[in-house]
Amino acid sequence: SITKERTEVILQGTSSPDPNDPSAVWEEYDFKCKPGDLKRRPCFISPYHYRLDWLMWFAAFQTYEQNEWIIHLAGKLLAQEEETLSLMGTNPFAGREPP
Repeated sequence: SITKERTEVILQGTSSPDPNDPSAVWEEYDFKCKPGDLKRRPCFISPYHYRLDWLMWFAAFQTYEQNEWIIHLAGKLLAQEEETLSLMGTNPFAGREPP
């Protein structure tokens, strides 16, 4: 069955020196095929799925303690690891200092 509501894990970063500052601008990492922007055409790669995007979908139904790999993913994004960034649809910090 398919759920009627869509819960998502969204990964964001900020260049602000103080992430708690209300004026801090948070920028979202996009995934190649994970549902996100409703104006974007759906990704079609049947019969397969991008593994990370697929895992992100299921991670939204659980806690981060049940999906510790998300913490490792966030660390790799903060370190701007090229291999990890290649799994993402976009890197909002490309050509800039890491978040």
